[in-house]
Amino acid sequence: MRKTGARVTVDAIITADVLDVDTKPVRADRRRRPRPWRLAWLLLLLPSLLCLAAFTYLPVLRVVLDALYAAPHGTGSAARFVGLENFARVLGDPAFRQAAQNNLLYAIGTVVPSVVLALLFALAVWRSSRFNTVMRTILFLPSLVPLVAAASLFFFIFLPGIGLLDYYLGKIGASGLNWIGDSDVALWSIVGLTVWKNAGYYMLFYIAGLQAVPRDHIEAATVDGANALQRLWHVILPALRPTTAFVVTIALIHMLTSVDHVVVLTKGGPSNATNLLLFYIFQEAHENFDAGKAAAATGISVAVLLVVSLGALRGMDPGGGRAS
Repeated sequence: MRKTGARVTVDAIITADVLDVDTKPVRADRRRRPRPWRLAWLLLLLPSLLCLAAFTYLPVLRVVLDALYAAPHGTGSAARFVGLENFARVLGDPAFRQAAQNNLLYAIGTVVPSVVLALLFALAVWRSSRFNTVMRTILFLPSLVPLVAAASLFFFIFLPGIGLLDYYLGKIGASGLNWIGDSDVALWSIVGLTVWKNAGYYMLFYIAGLQAVPRDHIEAATVDGANALQRLWHVILPALRPTTAFVVTIALIHMLTSVDHVVVLTKGGPSNATNLLLFYIFQEAHENFDAGKAAAATGISVAVLLVVSLGALRGMDPGGGRAS
């Protein structure tokens, strides 16, 4: 019995050694063997990566370089490295501070009403019915109008004395204002146009968010005696926190990147009352031919937008929002 056991042990060791010796070259060959799926993924992604590099990363790199160099227009001299001098010039420019102040008022006046109206619209039409389908289409229709076309339409609405707004105000005995010619009113006219155009677009996100609200939570609150307002405040709004954070982020991006209506309606006037940051950057780059100053203003604006957007996106994590 001892000899048999010893023989089995020796045979097992020899077999294990043979298997180990035989399998190692096979594994090595598998590592060296080219995997065709990697080449396929590379070929599929290469056009997108090239476009992304050409139209996103290279322009970002160009803005960073322009912000650090100065090349006086019309002098023929080469660009020279100035470091943070362009940023100091921008921060010391009264026109930039005015544009930043206008953009802050524009953000408050557009983001808050647009988000609130979008939520109210979504609560009104989120249930499926033929009437709600028609109402969704009507509310979403302004979002399909290009911003330039919407600004041209509102130009005829805002015309003092003969515009549609003054015409209907006159029907009820009220006098209209110089909607885009008065420095105290022009910015709020731009705000009204922006809210009209964007509220229906944000409504779609809230409708999608309402579809994901657990029905059993709403039914449980109803059984417990909660009225409609209590269900909205304690059940629906907490469930819509990620949607709200996303909508606010999108609204902030629109606030900083939309300038077509300013160009069509006011061109930054009167008295710089509607001069937003993006229009200020446009003026510095294409009217004053100061690429360094325009690039520095772009960097400052994007940095502020990034910080604000990251703060808004923290609300997309319901657990993180409660912890804070």
